[in-house]
This record gives sequence, C-alpha cells and structure tokens, in this order.
Amino acid sequence: MPHRPEKREGQVIGGMLRLFQKWLPRLRAGSAQDNSGEAAKEPERAQEHCLTNFAGGQHFFEYLLVVSLKKRRSGEDYEPTITYQFPKRENLLRGQQEEEERLLSAIPLFCFPDGNEWAPLTEYPRETFSFVLTNVDGSRKIGYCRRLLPAGRGPRLPKVYCIISCVGCFGLFSKILDEVEKRHQISMAVIYPFMQGLREAAFPAPGKTVTLKSFIPDSGTEFISLTRPLDSHLEHVDFNSLLQCLSLEQIVQIFASAVLERRIIFLAEDLSTLSQCIHAAAALLYPFSWAHTYIPVVPESLLATVCCPTPFMVGVQMRFLQEVTESPMEEVLLVNLREGTFLMSVGDEKDILPPKLQDDILDSLGQGINDLQTSEQINEHVSGPFVQFFVKTVGHYVSYIKREANGQGHFQERAFYKALNSKANRRFVKKFVKTQLFSLFIQEAEKSKNPPAGYFQQKILEYEEQKKQKKSREKTVK
Repeated sequence: MPHRPEKREGQVIGGMLRLFQKWLPRLRAGSAQDNSGEAAKEPERAQEHCLTNFAGGQHFFEYLLVVSLKKRRSGEDYEPTITYQFPKRENLLRGQQEEEERLLSAIPLFCFPDGNEWAPLTEYPRETFSFVLTNVDGSRKIGYCRRLLPAGRGPRLPKVYCIISCVGCFGLFSKILDEVEKRHQISMAVIYPFMQGLREAAFPAPGKTVTLKSFIPDSGTEFISLTRPLDSHLEHVDFNSLLQCLSLEQIVQIFASAVLERRIIFLAEDLSTLSQCIHAAAALLYPFSWAHTYIPVVPESLLATVCCPTPFMVGVQMRFLQEVTESPMEEVLLVNLREGTFLMSVGDEKDILPPKLQDDILDSLGQGINDLQTSEQINEHVSGPFVQFFVKTVGHYVSYIKREANGQGHFQERAFYKALNSKANRRFVKKFVKTQLFSLFIQEAEKSKNPPAGYFQQKILEYEEQKKQKKSREKTVK
C-alpha cells in the first residue's frame, strides 16, 4: 500500500503527540474510573465501560462551552474556537489554571473533528456526538456535543454546544442538549439560568429524578425532569445504533476482536453514528474496560492514529476513507457502518470465541429482537448475552484469588483456566487472561478487601444457582 508523504505524516504524528501529552483522547481503566472508595468495594463496577459510575450527588457538569468557527488570519480556512464558557472560573491556583488551559485548548479540535474547510450554510442537520479526554494522570472528562446552525437567516456557520462532565450518562445529557438547543433559538441569555440551575442540582442516583424549574420568554415557567436509568451499567449506551448498521454476526465478530484487543476502525458519514456505535461496541465488553486508544471521532489532524502498532478503537468519517486505506496498517478490522460491511479484517474473527458460546450469544440475540420497543429493552437484550459469555468463561475468578493475612489477593492464573471443563473455553480464556482488559479487572479484584458486588456479580450468582438447580434435578431423575 502506498505511504503518505513523509513530511505530512511527521507533522501529523508530531501534532498528535503534543496533544496527547496534554490530554489523551483515550479511555483507561484503573483508579480514575470512579470515586476514590468505590473502586475497592466493587471491582466490576469500577470497570464499567470506562465511564465514571456515580452513586449520585455530584455536579452534573463542569463546563458548558460554545465552539464556533473563526477565520484564520491567513483567510484560507476556519479554526474552531471557544466563544462562550460557563462558568468562568476565577481565583484558581496556578496548577489548576494550567490544567484548565490544557483541557480547554484540546476541546475545539474534537468539536470539529472533520477539518477546517467550511463554508457558510443555510441548512445543516443537527448532530449529537461525544468524545472522551483522559489526562496522563488518569483523570477523565467526557464531552457531550450538539452541532447545529445558529438562529438567523442567510448562510452561516455551524457551532457546537459542548458540555464537559465527569459523568457517563449519554441519554441524560442528550436531553439536556435538547433543552440547550431549544433556548439557543431564543437567546444565549436564556441558556444561562437553565445551566445555572442544572449546575446547582445534584446528579441523581440510579433510578432517581431531578426536576428543574426554568423560565422561557413567551412560554412561561417550565418544569424539566431528568431521570437517571436504574441499571447504571447501560446508562451511557444505545445499542440500537449498532443493530441498525450491522448484522448480529458482525457485532459478535467485532466483540471477539475487541476481546483480544485488536485494532478496530469504524467508518460512517456522520458524527452521531460514529459516536453511538463506538460507545456501543466498547460497552459490549462489560464488566471489562477498553484501556487502549479510544477516539469515537478521530479529528482529521490525528488520522495518523490508524498507523499505531498498539490496540485502538476509533471512529473515522467516510470522507477520509482513502487516507485510511492508504495508511500502513497491520491486523485491523475496518468496519463500514454505512454499508454494513468489513472492508478489512484479519480473517479469523469467526473463530476467536468458543463455538458453542458464540452460538449461544447469537441465539439469545436473535430471540424476540423484533418485539423490542424501548431503548432500555434493546440495551438489556443486547447486553445480556455478552455478560453471560463472561459469566460462563471467567465468572469463577473470585475462587482463584488467594488472600494473605493482610487481605492482599494473588490471582492463581493457571488453576483458574484449568478449572474449565471445555477445551474450547480453556483455549480462549488462556489467551484472554493475557489481555489488559482482564489484567486491570483482576488487579482491582486482588486489591479489594470486600466481597465483590454489583451487576456482574449478581449475574454470576444467578448462574451458579441455575447450575445447582440443574444438578439437583438430574439427581432426582436418576
């Protein structure tokens, strides 16, 4: 395959490294995943899709930003620039101010990842997407974006409303962006009191609702209810986007590639599809966390990411297809979401998972899928079979953590995978225990001095109970 010009690639990679040194657009597992006491209590919850798992009570967001396109001094193209920031932070310590500047300087690039060659428009379909920035110390911010044309007549440039938060709850923030968009049609001045009220409200616990009172000119006072889903491990994802773009078999093959931490590139026309599908693909790994490079929408200036030899999961707009395919890449799964095809693959994706368990996933996914109506039903239906896969393959992990007198655990790897009766399952788990996905998960479990709890543990206990009942029935028949 032809290589891009050396100067161009060097410039791109150099710029990418400089940005990565400030704020890394990747998700990491580990101590930054949730509140400082939560990780030790619930290792599987600490790993939930690499998104912060709040019990409730924290602030909804840190910043509301408006990112607009401004002409460069050269006059040739546009540069995304923050034109509004709420709240403005004053009296910050020097270190805090430097961190804020690093964060705010990285954000515009991810609000306009599709380049700087824009022209004023009279029509533009709104787009909702998100990105994740992880600092070198593991602290993480999520950007929830709504890109649209500002109110007015005649040709104009789109702008982005971006909410920066440590909270992972995409459905909830999409609704907040709906409210911001409704107010932006009137005036920026109307957005401020709504966001101020939101900032003063505590983020609700799972299943709980917070109600905000907001005044809109000509409409009067409105009461806005924001409800957090009860099942917190699915609150940040919409699996329907994957189902609309890909077959069940393809989704399972993407899951298999991700489980072995391979390089995966998603291609789509619009930012919303890319963002939703890549978040959904990463969520299939629950209770494990994708700990490598993770960029839902790769900015044009960072396309050299696809040349990285390390694992990554990234989204690229279809307009950059030629540049991607001409890049030197090895062992990559290139997923065309528009056509529902794999443009490149390793070739063994159908053979990674144990055959029987793979068939179990496909059977479960296919049963009653056309009868599902709500996004909650779809999410539970899609997530369930993949959670069960991990229950059956690694759900016995607790029994193979031997603890010292001080409570520190040591994982017995060899005994762990040898405990599996199925040869196919053993072969798979022998590979899986070498991944960073599993290593980070088991490290948290080793450190934990409390019994495991959370959704994954609940499913493990249910599975163990089913096996006991099955054995009891078999004895009764004999």
